[in-house]
Amino acid sequence: MIDARAWRAQRKAGIVEPFEQEVISIVSYNFAASMAEKLRLIPWDLVVIDEAHRLRNAHRESHRTGHAIKSAFGSQKKLLLTATPLQNSLLELYGLSTIIDEQLFGDVKSFRRQYMHDGGDIAALKDRVQEFTKRTLRRHVNEYIRYTERRAVTIPFTPSADEMRLYHLISAYMQRLDTYGVPKQQSHLITIVARKLLASSTSAIIRTLETIIARLKKLEKEEQDDANWLEDFIANDDLEEEWYEETTREEGEDETESDPIDLEKLQAEIIELEQYTKLARRIKVDSKSEALLIALEQGFESMAKVGAERKAVIFTESRRTQDYLLQFLESHGYLGKTVTFSGRNTTAGINAIYQRWLFEHQGTAKVTGSPDVDRRSAIIDYFRTDAEILIATEAAAEGVNLQFCSLVINYDLPWNPQRIEQRIGRCHRYGQKHDVVVINFLNKKNEADKRVLELLGDKFHLFDGLFGASDEVLGRVESGVDFEKRIAAIYQSCRTETEIQEAFDTLQKELEASISQRMDETRAKLLEHFDEQIHELLKVQHEKAEQQLDRMQRMFWQLTQHQLREKASFNSDVLSFTLHQSPLGKVPTGEYALIQKGKEKQEHQYLYRLSHPLGEHVLDEARRLITPVVQIDFDLSGHATKISALANAKHTQGWLELSQLSLQSFASEEYLPNILKKAVYDQTDPKIIPLFEELRVPEGTSRLLIMQIHPGMPPKHAYLAC
Repeated sequence: MIDARAWRAQRKAGIVEPFEQEVISIVSYNFAASMAEKLRLIPWDLVVIDEAHRLRNAHRESHRTGHAIKSAFGSQKKLLLTATPLQNSLLELYGLSTIIDEQLFGDVKSFRRQYMHDGGDIAALKDRVQEFTKRTLRRHVNEYIRYTERRAVTIPFTPSADEMRLYHLISAYMQRLDTYGVPKQQSHLITIVARKLLASSTSAIIRTLETIIARLKKLEKEEQDDANWLEDFIANDDLEEEWYEETTREEGEDETESDPIDLEKLQAEIIELEQYTKLARRIKVDSKSEALLIALEQGFESMAKVGAERKAVIFTESRRTQDYLLQFLESHGYLGKTVTFSGRNTTAGINAIYQRWLFEHQGTAKVTGSPDVDRRSAIIDYFRTDAEILIATEAAAEGVNLQFCSLVINYDLPWNPQRIEQRIGRCHRYGQKHDVVVINFLNKKNEADKRVLELLGDKFHLFDGLFGASDEVLGRVESGVDFEKRIAAIYQSCRTETEIQEAFDTLQKELEASISQRMDETRAKLLEHFDEQIHELLKVQHEKAEQQLDRMQRMFWQLTQHQLREKASFNSDVLSFTLHQSPLGKVPTGEYALIQKGKEKQEHQYLYRLSHPLGEHVLDEARRLITPVVQIDFDLSGHATKISALANAKHTQGWLELSQLSLQSFASEEYLPNILKKAVYDQTDPKIIPLFEELRVPEGTSRLLIMQIHPGMPPKHAYLAC
């Protein structure tokens, strides 16, 4: 695990190139982008890009991270992973293809002309896409892998008179076109952000007002520099950087001549916003936060009935709202039961949790040495073992596994359907044992809020059902950020209830045209080519998987005991062992537990499996052992069960040899055949008889070893040779 701090520490320790010190290096997008020049010099065998949908706009000049990633790993083999479906725009497919190889489809104009204009050749695109994409949906494997349900609950609330007055005043301010509050080039995006913060909490909008007032006062003194104002505005409240990247035009923002500032008008605007701030400060408790207490009470009661853990994750889009909710919940019965998770994680409370976690896990593999990563692990572990409530910003919507929690509360409801799906997916995932309850809030005095919730619930089916929207609707609508713009435009332009209803009716009709059977079929033709062989494999393995796993584990355990008998002490009752002397420099001593389905390892243990470096060492050393000729006597009289293959071989003797089968195709494969079926030998008519019950030869095999009865040996004394 390498971040900026770990990289600098290794350099100070005399390591010239930290990226070359380990077999596998794990880095963040931002760090990889900043180190692109150094990463480009490393001969990586494989680059795995998780959450790859973040790079779907990598073809745009404005997507700096995407271009840096392409520069760093341009010629390397890459595997892109994402559980977030592509949108209706084929350009996102094009953007991801440029990460793999910029020449897959030529330039963007050629791609548009060939596949996106009227009469686009979808069949040809499908052929090209299938060479490098694989898409598996939950419904494809639902017969073999159990998923729980989602259950939606809506909690209505009524804002106070001051809350509604503040909402209408700020809404009217944002609808004006002649204000100085935000840079003209970025006014549309700032409006989206401000409206979302206005719906989040009073604390969040206070911070927004203070930021705008500070800018106006700098303008008054002619000191304002707008170059990084929007990026700073987003970063200060832990908001989505994706908004900034996806709304920046490929050719750059329009640059227009600024009109001379009317100083008197500017000063009046400052006074106006200061009055709004005073009004906001009078609101000590938000009505929605009081509804949150009801939601938690109802949620925990429902979870207790089904035996689920008393755990809830509350998502908000604002770090200011997160701070407010922490104070509010701690003063209403949840003191010591609440923890936060954001993009920073540097509060005094988090520091204490982190330091305790470091002390408990020092010397174990859980400590990566990266403070940012370890802080995240410390928070999730604390939530699992101590806290009841996790208050999270969008920083926890990706890359976090909360399957031990089955209550998701959307304190703020994103307008981007994909963001909602990612939030719920933290809990509603493979391994979840209980139905996941999703709670949303409804402002009874806001018609636009009502329609947004109706649209996301009834049309996108985000909040209930078995699969949510990831398998269906999300792959058929426009980009999430574009959808947010459509919602924001309605809030911005519509003033009366009638105007709001008409605007949402129009949007809903457009969506119904997109979310149609025809679009579903088109998408299936393009991307869904679920391999029938995988289906059959799942079907065959479904009944035998646990039995086969137990058999493999037993043999692996016995082999480990043999190979490490002088270096470890074993506890066969719980399938764990303590390694006293490590056979490999990179394998630490300590307690190891054999990985077992349904059983969690202890905090102080290392998981032991076939693919663990120690497990690979055991297998490799064992297969290299010298096996001299020995005599083995088989005694069936004391065996508990009948062995049909040996029942007819009583009182016989012979030679047995085990050989290795090597297959050379796209990769090298080796097998030790363990199926020795009945060998028929007739001295008068020697025959060559394969000893495999079934041998599937992969396409491209150039070398094949066949075991056979060796002619010329005495009857009943067949020598098995290769």
